[in-house]
Amino acid sequence: MLSRTADHLFWMSRYIERAENTARMLDVNYQTSLLPQSAAVAELGWRSLLSISELISDYNTRYNGITAKQVMEFMVSDERNPSSILCCLRAARENARAVRGTLTTEVWETMNQTWLEFNRLLRSGALAKDPASVFEWVKFRSHLSRGVTVGTMLQDEAFNFIRIGSFLERGDNTARLLDVKFHAVESDFYGAATERDAEYDFYHWSAILRSVSGFEVYRKVYRNVIQPEKVAELLILRQDMPRSLAHCVSKVHSNLKMVANDQSVDTLRRAGRLRADLDYARIDEILSTGLHAFLSHFLDRVGDLGLGISRDFLVPA
Repeated sequence: MLSRTADHLFWMSRYIERAENTARMLDVNYQTSLLPQSAAVAELGWRSLLSISELISDYNTRYNGITAKQVMEFMVSDERNPSSILCCLRAARENARAVRGTLTTEVWETMNQTWLEFNRLLRSGALAKDPASVFEWVKFRSHLSRGVTVGTMLQDEAFNFIRIGSFLERGDNTARLLDVKFHAVESDFYGAATERDAEYDFYHWSAILRSVSGFEVYRKVYRNVIQPEKVAELLILRQDMPRSLAHCVSKVHSNLKMVANDQSVDTLRRAGRLRADLDYARIDEILSTGLHAFLSHFLDRVGDLGLGISRDFLVPA
């Protein structure tokens, strides 16, 4: 496969996954903001959302103060923000257009229709009238895109590069979400917040789980009240949780093996080592050494893995 074709497929899938992840975080934060809370707590929630995507400095250069309306506009429809849902869907569609001959008709039409309909949604004022419906629509279109890809494409190298991009982006996002959200309440791990309101705790951890569609999964797996260390275990180490770090790295590694060549030996080795570290890790060891340090190291390794994939297979930056 031509490196340029692989590059377009890889980034097409990353951008559609990034749009979905952004919609997930916005949706949960919007729903949480409707609960009774102080203005300071509400602002902290929106600030953490910008922090996850490393957009705080970019946001501050364009807006004065943090409000729900401005953050949503910035992360959904701002053309100057390359990580906005609008820009992600446009980039996904442009990458798909560049390799139309490699994709099935259904995949291309899904990507193209998503871009066209999203623009119509924005023009209709849906974001101002009902933000939750817009976020749900973005998530649905991402699910549709993924389902059409799995259901219609030949599972060859093109399919493998699409999967690598999707799971690399998903693992990166889950780690960022965990790092920011757990850092905000890290005192829970050390018993320093015994006076913390139990109801607030429930909604906070529920929001983290719902942002990765993990609330029902948590109840099924652990069958007890939501505990921070169990949330961390589910989203880091559970192979059977579709958005966990372990699951994402496992899928990246298995798809990398399918496209491996003599040049990619070192990249495959690093992916395999990261997978093994997660396979044999224990949550008590991770928490005792520091969750923030663990997640920061994971993000560095995922970033390094992405650079290796680009160097070995894709168009040089």
